Amino acid sequence: MALTYQVNAVGKLDTTSSLNPKQNISMTSEKVSVLCGEEDEALEYDDDEYDLEAFSDADLSCEDRAPGFSDSVNGVVKPRILLMGLRRSGKSSIQKVVFHKMSPSETLFLESTNKICREDVSSSSFVSFQIWDFPGQIDFFDPTFDYEMIFRGTGALIFVIDSQDDYVEALSRLHLTVTRAYKVNPDISFEVFIHKVDGLSDDHKIEKQRDIHKRTNTDLTDAGLEQIHLSFYLTSIYDHSIFEAFSKVVQKLIPQLPTLENLLNIFISNSGIEKAFLFDVGSKIYIATDSSPVDMQTYELCCDMIDVVIDISCIYGIPNTEAGLPHDKDSMAIIHLNNTTVIYLKEVTKFLAMVCFLRKESFARKGLIDYNFHCFKKAIQEVFDVRVKVQQSRKLLNQRRWSKLTLTSGVCSSTH
Repeated sequence: MALTYQVNAVGKLDTTSSLNPKQNISMTSEKVSVLCGEEDEALEYDDDEYDLEAFSDADLSCEDRAPGFSDSVNGVVKPRILLMGLRRSGKSSIQKVVFHKMSPSETLFLESTNKICREDVSSSSFVSFQIWDFPGQIDFFDPTFDYEMIFRGTGALIFVIDSQDDYVEALSRLHLTVTRAYKVNPDISFEVFIHKVDGLSDDHKIEKQRDIHKRTNTDLTDAGLEQIHLSFYLTSIYDHSIFEAFSKVVQKLIPQLPTLENLLNIFISNSGIEKAFLFDVGSKIYIATDSSPVDMQTYELCCDMIDVVIDISCIYGIPNTEAGLPHDKDSMAIIHLNNTTVIYLKEVTKFLAMVCFLRKESFARKGLIDYNFHCFKKAIQEVFDVRVKVQQSRKLLNQRRWSKLTLTSGVCSSTH
């Protein structure tokens, strides 16, 4: 059962239940043919024909970019994201707010982390990786720690700096961490979160970022490591900046990102859409967007709309007992703003949703948009279908190699 509802600018809410997601559209359009390669065929389709939920979380993980930690259950290697920084810099709060939907005010009562915490992010999310939260007081370069093992399987390293505190010691620890990690694994993406900027003015934020950026790059240049690239983000758990920053980090771990961006560009150019995001509903992280610049206000509207979808679905939707979610792949939402802008959300899977921004006059061609969305959904399935086949081929090849090694070892033992 799909729940369709519309929120007007004045706050009026209309809800209707759609028992049949089938749509038959008959029209001709050159724009449609560009996207799907069909010219004179009647536009008739059924979204259930292409069910992306057939792919498991293991199939849709993002481990191909970098080596990671092996999952003992399904044998999938997941990339690691390391959260590092000094004590009380806000590492655990970031993790709780982004992936556990904890209210920012509740993070004030979190106890300080005193041991390494490892968590899998895959049960209620499209993205699949591990987050390792390192306590600030632990010296992981101590001889008793195998830091090479940790960095060898890392996809991204996030170093959190408290912008409201003296960050001289933090920059020293950052330099030591980055230089040693780079020697072990040059493919790590180094990310710096200049955190707790909610209490700073805009000018002060820019000044802090410029100072930290300059000092860090100077230290790397003096060490002869100017080839190391660090990305800097101004973040706070009290607004959506932390979600946007984490989106940029996760995108670097998704090998299909260029393909997804290209598909979104084709979709919006043939549908009269101004901006489109592909969101992971559970974490409100956007895993891809089109090539046009991302506006912070637009991203905040997307996050607010996803919250509305989840809240309304909890009230009117039928819970999905299998996934534990009140919405499904047929859920959709339409919000009309008072500036003639329409926000259109459609679920791609139980984990993924597309959020589009378009003008009211463009939304009048909703049939064309829905058909193009269907083609986009089919293309996404084909992208991951190819990847699943590659993974299966690799698994089969590894099994053959292991069988050959085992057979060879057995022959050698018999000879002796």
